[in-house]
Amino acid sequence: MHLDVQDLKKFYYRTGLGRVAQRAIRDQVRDLWRDTKGQTVVGFGFAAPLLRPFLGEARRVIALMPGPQGVMHWPVGQDNVSVLCEETLWPLQPGQVDRLVLLHGLETCENPSALLDEIWRVLGPGGRVLFIVPNRAGLWSRRDATPFGYGRPYSLTQLEAQLKRHNFTPETHRAVLYSPPSHKRFWMKSAPMLEAFGRRISSHYAGGVLMVEATKQVYAPRKKGLKVDVRAPLRALEGAGAPVAGRIGRTDSSGNG
Repeated sequence: MHLDVQDLKKFYYRTGLGRVAQRAIRDQVRDLWRDTKGQTVVGFGFAAPLLRPFLGEARRVIALMPGPQGVMHWPVGQDNVSVLCEETLWPLQPGQVDRLVLLHGLETCENPSALLDEIWRVLGPGGRVLFIVPNRAGLWSRRDATPFGYGRPYSLTQLEAQLKRHNFTPETHRAVLYSPPSHKRFWMKSAPMLEAFGRRISSHYAGGVLMVEATKQVYAPRKKGLKVDVRAPLRALEGAGAPVAGRIGRTDSSGNG
């Protein structure tokens, strides 16, 4: 189930709790990807709030927004880089993407397997993809007052197993949003302190959102001429290395060899 783009925009840009969540998640994304110079950075779902730090640094930034969600002009006041696309058919060439981040993309997709296959297709050699999903064990997935209360929440084990089935290798993981999903001013002001405290205690159990960074598995092709498998070896010369004495030549009836 996809939320409407206007509802997502309202939460992240017009509510105090949304701005707290945006800042906490974006700081962790930036900590993982500190240098994207000359790279193509793509977001899928509603990842636009996380892409702003890369606008002046990366070679290209693209915000892909799925059709069921809708699209908005982004960034405000600048040339638009957002694109409306089908969930599992993106207007990108194979191997074009260096960094890819998903926010409200995987857990709301009707066909997550096809989505993972599309991610694998567009990700280039050495590229990395960052999945941001609701934590099944966290508080944020249990309240529909935030976008993380919709869709399919994951445990770390579930997410990593699904990625491995689609030829991704999980590299790092962490959690974010340790503060409760409350609009009360006290909790929002305490959010930075709770984030720092939560990361020291647990990397995935207490946080409301899981972040898993992965790379795609690429198997080296077999080179021609290096190995030949012979299933039925020739037997024409079998035994030639051990001749029997007196049997080298044939003797006729006259005794001449």
